[in-house]
Amino acid sequence: MLDALPCDAELDASGLNCPLPLLKAKLELNRLASGAVLKVIATDAGSQRDFRTFARLAGHTLLQEQAQAGVYTYWLKKA
Repeated sequence: MLDALPCDAELDASGLNCPLPLLKAKLELNRLASGAVLKVIATDAGSQRDFRTFARLAGHTLLQEQAQAGVYTYWLKKA
């Protein structure tokens, strides 16, 4: 397991199914300043594809992602 990156905000979307983790992450990112890092914890396997695509399309940077025992963690840096 990689060391966790520091983050400015954390969102626990465990137990939520697509597209809720992504929608909640978008709302949280809207509140953050440019360059801030949001850590998202999700349990929906589809979130991997969703977060990669969202980061690319929205211009945010997916700094790191981890998958361990059905828990997916993402560090998104706001554009």
